[in-house]
Amino acid sequence: MTSAAERVEAALARIEGRNGEVNAFTDVLADRARRTAAALDAGAPTRPLTGVPFAVKNLFDVAGIPTRAGSKIWERRPPAARDAFAIRRLEAAGAVLVGTLNMDEFASGFTTENTHCGPTRNPHDLSRMAGGSSGGSGAAVAAGMVPLTLGSDTNGSIRVPAAACGVWGLKPTYGRLSRAGAALFAESLDHIGPLAADLDILEAAYATMQGADPEDPVQASAPSIDPAPERIRVRLAAGPHFERCDDEGRARTAEAGVALDALAPIELPGVEQGWAASLVVTLIEGSSAHIADLRADPLGFDPMTRDRFLAGALVPAEAYLSAQRARRLWRERCLASLAETDVLVTPGAPFAAPPIGCDSVEIAGETMNPRGAFGLFTQPFSAIGLPALTVPLHGLGLPRAVQLVAKPWREDLLFAAAHRLVDVGLAEARIANEEAWP
Repeated sequence: MTSAAERVEAALARIEGRNGEVNAFTDVLADRARRTAAALDAGAPTRPLTGVPFAVKNLFDVAGIPTRAGSKIWERRPPAARDAFAIRRLEAAGAVLVGTLNMDEFASGFTTENTHCGPTRNPHDLSRMAGGSSGGSGAAVAAGMVPLTLGSDTNGSIRVPAAACGVWGLKPTYGRLSRAGAALFAESLDHIGPLAADLDILEAAYATMQGADPEDPVQASAPSIDPAPERIRVRLAAGPHFERCDDEGRARTAEAGVALDALAPIELPGVEQGWAASLVVTLIEGSSAHIADLRADPLGFDPMTRDRFLAGALVPAEAYLSAQRARRLWRERCLASLAETDVLVTPGAPFAAPPIGCDSVEIAGETMNPRGAFGLFTQPFSAIGLPALTVPLHGLGLPRAVQLVAKPWREDLLFAAAHRLVDVGLAEARIANEEAWP
């Protein structure tokens, strides 16, 4: 049986060998990881994630280092006094924290082209984006440096890098996992969740992080739910919004639908309004959290982040109230549409990972900026807190993925559908320079 120390040393060696070109890690916590592994090997009983190395987006509190959230300004903050709740839960289950990861500044972005730390590069093509804002989390897994990472997801910031890098990524139901000890971007939208190289590890990490935490006021207990049905009712998302996708994305989504015995496609009235509402809410809530720093040190921000936050500060309150009303209406209409559906399938992203620095992508005759369009299919479901899972698809070339969406608290149905895609050989994480973990 491989020891925790051996697994940690393998992870540290991979980080040393690969991070220079990928730029996923911002802090490597080798001493801490070795101490944790030694304690596990000294006689602690076997636990669900014993010896599994993991890393976290650098907006999670890690005792002894500042919580930067991808920024230069927050580097001056005092070190965190203790680990975030999710880290404590994972380490209680035997996982070993080995470092923190690059991200878009303050989680405001979909590309992890960080001005202060440099861009995180896609391990499958180093000239391309890793997605964001949890780009370091996706790239660290895809490069084979660690099998498990944590990210946060406001509008798709777990699922977009998971799709771009070809790994598993879960955004649970809003309120399912405690966000205590994670720097929030937009309070009414933010979720945390895992990314992983293996579906079983993803599922184990998700189960481990559950648990009541009075320090997160939005956390809620899941209601009593029925067991998963023997036959899960699956439908493909249809309509103009979901047609804003390249040919390969549409073809791979249809392929997943066939594998899952999908019923007739379904249109979701109001999805465009839900997407637009999430943009407004994000802009205003994100801006309001950083007004003091904008006034004190505007030049300390990434220029793109600063411009977004300044724009958000100028949006009138009525626009925010209107967006919240549109968001509530979209939730009502979406849940009504999905009344007879267990799992909805959408493309994971409108396109494969574009080149770093790219400002436009042509899709179906439409010019899109990837910095906003990467989240076309993820944002509407974040806005209403539905659980969603990025499923990496087997294949050659750049990674592609589909997104599975379920009603609130039904992550079990997402996992059931995902396992079916694994069983038929369609779903598989894409790990560059893959080597078996010890």
